Amino acid sequence: MAFLSRRHLLQATALGTTHWALGPLNAGSLNAGGLALGTFRFDATPPMGHPCCGGWISPVKTVEDPLDGLGLVLLGAGKPVVVCAVDWTGILNSNHLAWRAALAQAAGTTPERVLLHCVHQHDAPFACLDTQKLLAAHQGIPGTLWPDFNQATLDKAQKALAQAVKNAEPVTRIAKGSAEVEQVASNRRVDRDPTGKIKTMRGSACKDDRLRALPVGLIDPHLKTIAFYSGEKRLACVHTYATHPMSHYGKGNVSSDFAGLARKRVQATDRDRDCLHLYLTGCAGNVAAGKFNDGSPEARTELTYRLSTGMSNSLAGLEAAKTTTLDFRTVEIRPKANTALVADGLRQKIANDKLALVGRSRPGFELAWLERVAKGQPLVLAALHLGDLTLLSLPGECFVEYQVRAQKMAPNRFVATAAYGDGGPWYIPTREEYPAGGYEVSVAFCDPGVDGLIEGALKGLLA
Repeated sequence: MAFLSRRHLLQATALGTTHWALGPLNAGSLNAGGLALGTFRFDATPPMGHPCCGGWISPVKTVEDPLDGLGLVLLGAGKPVVVCAVDWTGILNSNHLAWRAALAQAAGTTPERVLLHCVHQHDAPFACLDTQKLLAAHQGIPGTLWPDFNQATLDKAQKALAQAVKNAEPVTRIAKGSAEVEQVASNRRVDRDPTGKIKTMRGSACKDDRLRALPVGLIDPHLKTIAFYSGEKRLACVHTYATHPMSHYGKGNVSSDFAGLARKRVQATDRDRDCLHLYLTGCAGNVAAGKFNDGSPEARTELTYRLSTGMSNSLAGLEAAKTTTLDFRTVEIRPKANTALVADGLRQKIANDKLALVGRSRPGFELAWLERVAKGQPLVLAALHLGDLTLLSLPGECFVEYQVRAQKMAPNRFVATAAYGDGGPWYIPTREEYPAGGYEVSVAFCDPGVDGLIEGALKGLLA
């Protein structure tokens, strides 16, 4: 099987340097060329007392259902490609790089060919070792992450992935599916004053009848599925859908919430019981279930049913994809930090023992990002192209506009988008949304120039 040589393109931008790296292009047939796939899973459930969501909601008290780490490894087209999803709030900054490097070692590949994402449930760990180190230097701040637990989970992930490489089975065909998910996603930023500024956010759960009566707003209503087969046996299904995956949270009851529960329901009923179902959250920075969710346990059950129905409908409509090529691409971007973040002021907040925990821990995440930007550690965006299919990998809590934009750039491709990769930058609004303010903009760690960098990256990834 012939491969094109790796080529590197450098593009200077007004806001930094973008690095374009196109991986080996498989120019032969997947059926004849020997592509193989292995699947892996590992337990990612935190222990009792572990902080949740960065430490400012209740730590773990009970486990309603376990948190999973799930993934697949593709072999036979250059260096292996790994896709991994973890039921955590996020994996950030140097820890994201450490996870990718460790998984790459286990798979015999390079870190940029590891697509590591979190589903973004909130009764779950928010794993930033840099933030934990900054806060641990002060007395009286409960931790945001237990480093030993983080490492133990990564060790399990490495072991499971190494075994997946050994157990890989040939891929004979790939299929695609799509289905509309009804009454789950709604835009959070629909309540605006006459000038367009945000008045109130409609969050993951909402009891305000006025807010719930407002329109759905901009969403991507379609769940997308990429399925891998070996003969008649289905090996793995990757599902993507754009919404915050929380129905209710904050009481210390660990759960994979409605996104994880929907995946588990579909997994349990699949005719191919060994088929791995992997769920990735799309660009949901400004999308949540608030219009359809009052935060009750009953609402979680209903959301689980609606999302699992979308998955099942997508599976029922699977159709063969044109899978003559495999092309893996990455782009590095280095966005500037939001000018509202000032290092000295953040250090003062972290040291101020009169502030509530969130008033000290959030500045820790902000300072960790500032220090990362100063070091020049990039964000990595990636695209795995399988014939006419694309799995797009984006960082942080991107607004849904980026997902819609990507699909418009490649109208003849089936684009499934996963965000919540490297969580270092937190929210990533579009340039137009920064002046509108609101919660998401208040916790956006990049300056508005990040929009242009992502725009350029998407053009390179999807060209």
